[in-house]
Amino acid sequence: MLGLVAGAGHLPAGVGIPSRAMIPRRSDNQETSDKQIEANCHSSQGVAYNRACVAADASHGGGESEMTVEAANGAGGQSPTTSRRILLMKPRGFCAGVVRAIDIVNLALEYAGAPVYVRKEIVHNTRVVADLSARGAVFVDSLDEVPEGALAVFSAHGVSPGVRRKARQRKLRVIDATCPLVTKVHLEAVKFARDGYSIVLIGHQDHDEVIGTIGEAPGQTWLVSSEEDVERLRVPDPERVAYLTQTTLSLDESRGIIAALQKKYPSIIGPPAQDICYATENRQQAVKAVAPECDLLLVVGSENSSNSNRLVEVGAGSGMKAYLIEGGGSIRPEWLEGIERVGVTAGASAPEHLVMQVVSRLQALGFGEVEEVEIVPEDVRFALPQELVELAPASSR
Repeated sequence: MLGLVAGAGHLPAGVGIPSRAMIPRRSDNQETSDKQIEANCHSSQGVAYNRACVAADASHGGGESEMTVEAANGAGGQSPTTSRRILLMKPRGFCAGVVRAIDIVNLALEYAGAPVYVRKEIVHNTRVVADLSARGAVFVDSLDEVPEGALAVFSAHGVSPGVRRKARQRKLRVIDATCPLVTKVHLEAVKFARDGYSIVLIGHQDHDEVIGTIGEAPGQTWLVSSEEDVERLRVPDPERVAYLTQTTLSLDESRGIIAALQKKYPSIIGPPAQDICYATENRQQAVKAVAPECDLLLVVGSENSSNSNRLVEVGAGSGMKAYLIEGGGSIRPEWLEGIERVGVTAGASAPEHLVMQVVSRLQALGFGEVEEVEIVPEDVRFALPQELVELAPASSR
């Protein structure tokens, strides 16, 4: 049967995993946004993806096996002899929007066969893109590269109305993998523009998500990336200004920019609930909570992943040395000199099997016990798009 829901989950809590909870009170904004999200569903597709990647590694001589924290600590139950420890943060890695996007491409390949064209990287992770390419996904920068009438998937970061028009002109069969939380920002931009507001978008220039959001109201949107940008900003009517944010920003950075906007434009309004997504917030809060116990932070993610880079910044801002790594092979032994406790997390587009590779590599370099530290429960799902459901064989619906 076709699952109508995609979700994000990690290793089941408490299955032989040394763990502890450090759960802070959640903000009103977080509670509000949570009400808009269905909960309590793990993703079978996400688990299957990680297992498939591990199997591929092994078949190519990588020697990897499906590893868990329990296995990392030793199946025999013996305590490691070294005092050097790994603090594995939870939540980490795939969020619901990322799992949904990967599910969409995998299921499109299953139901329609290769090739399935994907505009831009489906998510910002080089390993995920490579794995999907090997299955028959073709990643393109422009819809001009897609044959007329072909099946095309929009990435999780969203697209502008202009891209949708181009897809219709080329008679493409489109499946939209835009994260629902990005769609929320697009709808807010449309509403503010319709009501005559100048929209200030807080985000990073040239990021795919930012390009798509600006495209909703290109003549009414101004991009700012810093408090200095706010100082230079000029809008037609200072009394009618609204702000939105990219979903993957640093909470601290965006808070300062919003304060600067409120000081400059006292009547400015924002979205009913914050635009920074639950997964971005949770992973950053996890880094801050564990920082006092860590000497070093390793963030698993790709260089073009905004939320992964923000985790590195949050770690550095919390007093740790922090590095962004693609996987276990990126770790430099000299980073670990004099380090007793290393924190490990992953950006929202990084697969869990890469995290386990990092754990394995750290243990080979002299670290022993792995402790999983849960900061906030996270168990979220998003429905798959109707156009994918319609593509499925009748027997699978």
